[in-house]
Formats: sequence, C-alpha cells, structure tokens
Amino acid sequence: MGAIEEVPQAGSHGTFLRLLRYMWPYRGKVLLSLLLLLAATAADVFQPILIKIFIDNNLIPRHFPKQQMVWLGGVYMALVVLTAGLNVMQLLLFQILALDIIQRLRVELFDKVQELALAFFDRTPVGVLVSRITNDTQAILDMFMTVLSTFVQNITLLVGILLAMFSLNARLATYCLLLIPVIIGTMLLYRKITSPIFHLARQRLSLLNAKLNESLQGMSVIQAMRQEHRLRHEFGKINEAYRQVRFRNTQLNALLLRPLMDGIYLLTLMLMLGYFGERSFSQLVNIGVLYAFVTYLSRFFEPVNNMLQRLNFFQQAMVSAERVFQIMDNQELAPQQEGQPAAHTSPQIKAGCITFEDVSFSYEGQTDVLKHISFTAFAGQTVAIVGHTGSGKSSIINLLMRFYPVERGQIKIDGVSLRLFSEQELRRKMGLVLQDPFLFVGDIISNIRLGNSFVSEKQVVEAAQFVQADGFIRNLSGGYHAPIGERGATLSTGQRQLLSFARTMAIHPAILVLDEATASVDTETEEAIQFALQKMRHGRTTLAIAHRLSTIQDADHILVLHHGEIVEQGTHQQLLAQGGLYHKMYLLQQGSNPVAD
Repeated sequence: MGAIEEVPQAGSHGTFLRLLRYMWPYRGKVLLSLLLLLAATAADVFQPILIKIFIDNNLIPRHFPKQQMVWLGGVYMALVVLTAGLNVMQLLLFQILALDIIQRLRVELFDKVQELALAFFDRTPVGVLVSRITNDTQAILDMFMTVLSTFVQNITLLVGILLAMFSLNARLATYCLLLIPVIIGTMLLYRKITSPIFHLARQRLSLLNAKLNESLQGMSVIQAMRQEHRLRHEFGKINEAYRQVRFRNTQLNALLLRPLMDGIYLLTLMLMLGYFGERSFSQLVNIGVLYAFVTYLSRFFEPVNNMLQRLNFFQQAMVSAERVFQIMDNQELAPQQEGQPAAHTSPQIKAGCITFEDVSFSYEGQTDVLKHISFTAFAGQTVAIVGHTGSGKSSIINLLMRFYPVERGQIKIDGVSLRLFSEQELRRKMGLVLQDPFLFVGDIISNIRLGNSFVSEKQVVEAAQFVQADGFIRNLSGGYHAPIGERGATLSTGQRQLLSFARTMAIHPAILVLDEATASVDTETEEAIQFALQKMRHGRTTLAIAHRLSTIQDADHILVLHHGEIVEQGTHQQLLAQGGLYHKMYLLQQGSNPVAD
C-alpha cells in the first residue's frame, strides 16, 4: 500500500495540542463561547438549590406564601429558559468555529498535497489520499463540533456541580471527589485499548476507498473483461475486514463505557443514601439537602456519560489527525528553485537551448532508468527521442519538466542549470503535451486558458485555429463555452488532444515538449494536425517522444534509447543507413521484416 499507510501511533497529547492551535485565529469566538457556557452552567447548577429552598422552607413546614411561590417559580423557569438559550447559542458558535477550522485545515492539506513530489503519488493510491482529505478531516470536524464542545461544556458543569455540593455538605462532596480518578482511569483504559483498533480501522477504510476508486476508474475494462465477480469479491473482502474492526470497537463501547458508569453511579447512590440513613438515627436530616445531593449526583454522572460516549469520536479524531499531520509534515516536496533569488534576478528562458550532461536517474534509488544521458537540443531545433517501451523516453521529459530532481549529472537551459529557474518561468516558457491529455470539469475556454489571466479570449480562439481545433469547437453546443465533464469524457481522444495542443500554444512557449502527443490520435486526425505541429515547432526548441517514426522523419536530430542508454543518434536518413535498432523499428512499422543480424 505504500509508506503512507504506516502511520506511527504518535502521542495523542501532542496531536491534540496541535489541533487546538488551529483555534487561535478564532480566539474571539472561543472566548465568547466559553463565557456563554459559564453563564449557562451557573444557571443550570443553581436550579436544584431553588428546589432545595422550596422543600426546606415551604414543602416540609407546609408554608406556601403566594408572593414567595411566584418568585421561586418565576426564577426557576427563567433559569431553565436561560440555560437552554445560552446552550443553543454557545453550541451554534462552537459549530461555526469548527466549520471555520476544518475549512482552513482542508485547504492547507490540499495545498500541501499539491506541493508533494510526483514520487509520492507514484506509490500512493488515489483512494488513500481521498480518504485523508475527506474522511479524516470529517472525523476531526466531528471532534470540534461534538466532542470538544461536549467536553468543555460537561467539564464546566462538573466543576459547577462539585462547587454546589461543597456549599451543601463539604464532607460528602469530598467523598464524591474520589470518583474523579475512577472516571479518568476509565478514559485512559479505553483510549489505550481502542487506539490500535482505530488505527487499523482507518487503514482499512483507506484500502476500501482505494479499491472503490480503482474500480470506478477502470469500469470500462471491468465490464469489457467480465471482471465484475472478481472485483465484487475483492471489495467485499476488504469491506468485511473493515466491518470486523468496527464491530470490535462497538463491543468495547457496549461493555466498557455506559454499563461501567451506570454501575458506579448506582453504587455511589447506595452509599449516599446509606450515609444519610445512618445520620438520621443521630440527627435531623435536611430533606432539601438530600434531594439536592441526589439530583447533583445524577447530574454529575450525566456529563460523565456524555464524555465517555464521545470518547469514541475523540479517539477516531486523534487517529485521523495523526494521518492528516503525517501528510502535512511530509518533506518529500516537488523540486524547487535553488536559492530563491528575487524575481528580477531569476534567470529567464530566452533561446531555449537544452543540454543534458551525463544524466543518470532512478525512481526508487536502485535501478537506473537513465544511464549517462548526454545531448544538446540547440535553439529552434527539433530533437526526437525514440525507443521501445521502458527505454527511458518519458523519464527524460520528467526530468526536463523538473517533475523529479536530477540525481546525477546536470540539465541546462541556455547554459543555466535547471535548478536555478523559478517554477513560474519553467511552466510559462515550456509547453507540455502528453499522450493522454487531462481536461478539467468546466468549459472549452477555461481548459485552454487554464487560469492564465494573461491569455485573452481572442488568444484562445487564435490558439485553437492554429492547431485546427476551431472547427470542431464551434460545432459543439455552446462553442467555446461548451461544458466539459470529468476528464473530458464526452469528447473523442483526438478532440481532447487538439484541445491540449491549443492549451500549449495559448501561452506561446519557447520550448515545446511532446510526450507521444499523437500516439492516441487516429490517422485522419494525425494528418490534420501534422501541419499544425510543423507550425508549432517553427522557431521553438522541440523535444518530441515519438511512437510513430513517420511523425519525426524531419527532426533535426533523433536519439535512440535502449534500456536507458543512447545507443544511436543522428538524422532519419543517417540512422537508416546505420542499419541498427532504429532501422529495425522503422521496418517493423512499415510492415517489413527486419533482416536478421
């Protein structure tokens, strides 16, 4: 599954404090919420004292003066309404606060994901990342919206109840303090037992999302190859493993939380009644105090049970936060500009001369996919790269576009190391066309412009006309504003590729990089864009990976790769005359049998 799933069980204390730091920008809302909570708690705690006054001063002596009854009843009802109103306000404020925090956290996480190196994505399933950004942040949101507010509210209520108990009977209240270590011990025991279970549950959920994502993306292949039964079995197996882990957690909740607290409550209630019963033999027992203590004891265990029930969500949130922060702390970033000079001193691409000097590279750090690659593409030249699958053609493009760091050797543009150029300069001056073009949900014009404010609508149309895409675009319903679905599924492969060409030409790059740009295009469409390709290449340094050798016969220089090495180079005619690997590849594509060595 990849290293990302090996989440260390970091201390929840540090994770929790890190989450709390996200509240600092909203400290005004937090302070207001706490003030409302304190007021609501005070109003709630004072209610049993009013009942105690009524019992001792009115009910037992059977003395019911009208004015006093109205006053007691009015104050009691006012406290009930005030408690409810203040609780609603502080809960609403806490939930707004939670939504603000999670919005910020999700944006930070998404920004971080976009900064990570492509090597990270090579070994990390998409479903795992989706689970981190959606499910894990949702678990953190649940903690802020329900767990944190519940804990703060109930801890405040517990303190208020204990203070009220001490005001009535300090000795008995002191005995009740002995319950606090028992409660804390129960919480710590629950956390220790369930932490590994929640880690395992989150890992299983990530696997579930990864399998689901894989199945949805490959649905056409699944149906074409009749793989529905096999995929259903695999998905069901992962789903059952996830269910079993969650069931173990449910069993623990059922056995450890509510039943244990209910037992402690009943035992405490029996001891309290025994205490008052024993005292009744030697002195008069104040019934109002007895009622207030029994009421406070009941209210004491109510917030305790609420907190214990929320421990489940808290534990999930801590595990999810560890997984989120694992990505946030990942230092495997995409290659960046070295030195970070000021914008006016940063080197710029002008002529577009590309030089590879003894470049070697491996993806996993063991087997080299490129070995001692050296060549120069002079300004305005077209250099084609050919070779069998796995020969290292796309790796050259990946290094040139700075998707991966250059490990050994050096790549230069106009005599300047690739490492010294800013990201903006590389993306502005280097146009990349891939074999499988990616289109975003939106419309035609937004996919050609790609958010570049300097590209006007007129330039978009001119770029489309330049690559022969204007005709089919205007035939679409809506023209340049025609909607595009996910990955451009409603367009043909050729149409998507033409839009990719237009997207590249809209920024007028100095260097053109074609990664088998016509491999997925039918012959008729290929012929239609060959003229456009020639115009695109004119005056620009072009590096082209070619599958069809017929498309690069006019290249100024051709590199032939085999197992990561340049084994032949020259023009089309020179390579044919050599009778080597290029000659064999050419004969195979022409339908002729190469002559055996």
